[in-house]
Amino acid sequence: MHPQLTQLSQTVRTAVDARLHQATTDFAGDGAQLRDAMAYSLTNGGKRVRPLLVYASAMAIGNPRGVQGLDWLAAAVEAVHAYSLVHDDLPAMDDDDLRRGKPTAHIAFDEATAILAGDALQTLAFELVVHSPFCADRQVALVRTLARASGARGMVLGQAIDLAAVDQQLTLEQLETMHNYKTGALIGAAVHMGALAAGANDTQLNLLATYARAIGLAFQVQDDILDVISDTETLGKQQGADRQHNKPTYVSLLGLEAAQAKAKELHLCAVRALEAFGPAADALRQLADYIIERRA
Repeated sequence: MHPQLTQLSQTVRTAVDARLHQATTDFAGDGAQLRDAMAYSLTNGGKRVRPLLVYASAMAIGNPRGVQGLDWLAAAVEAVHAYSLVHDDLPAMDDDDLRRGKPTAHIAFDEATAILAGDALQTLAFELVVHSPFCADRQVALVRTLARASGARGMVLGQAIDLAAVDQQLTLEQLETMHNYKTGALIGAAVHMGALAAGANDTQLNLLATYARAIGLAFQVQDDILDVISDTETLGKQQGADRQHNKPTYVSLLGLEAAQAKAKELHLCAVRALEAFGPAADALRQLADYIIERRA
């Protein structure tokens, strides 16, 4: 990771983790186990890429220090991401026992608690947005963006397509459609929300949407590559899980070398979309680099 991005990442992590901690500490008594499961799922590692995208997108539009409330939005996006992982790991879904090097939520607690924690994290995300300091009209736009990306028009649809694709041979177009929903939708929401909070115009939002689509797919291509070339300890999750579940991937469809070339092609597309922003978009460029260079 680029040194400047590392510094930004530390700043964002501190702000977002503080916001999430505050949001999950007001449960007591009968809600203690639910609180613990929510906190476990939010704080068990993770790269915080999506919160970083919220901040980096605001930086591309203008000085993010002049935008109060990015921590609320970044925390909301991370809460949705955490909920999606909790539910994806369930026995009825991907049936995974390991996430970020630790037992998944349904293993650390139990299946029912994991389901409830995921449900609660999803609704917490919208609570965070509506408690942010933005005006009511902007809050509505932010909620609309996050809701569309999270539900049956976005991430959840992608998971449904993914489950239906087991043992199926998809075309490249079908695979990209699935991941545009499953992975790309929330990444796109993070970028859009940060830019919207900073006052982006339609032209800027369209350019950033192109960037987000490209890095969303690149993120998934790199995930598929790492599932083949990395190991369980490095990944923090079971290596080769997609192959074991007979899921279609970019590597199974294109081969390893072509998948690596695809990641580079998407990276180039993302970087080109940022040309109009100049140095203000350096953090977004560095994130694009990180996404295809990461090893976990």
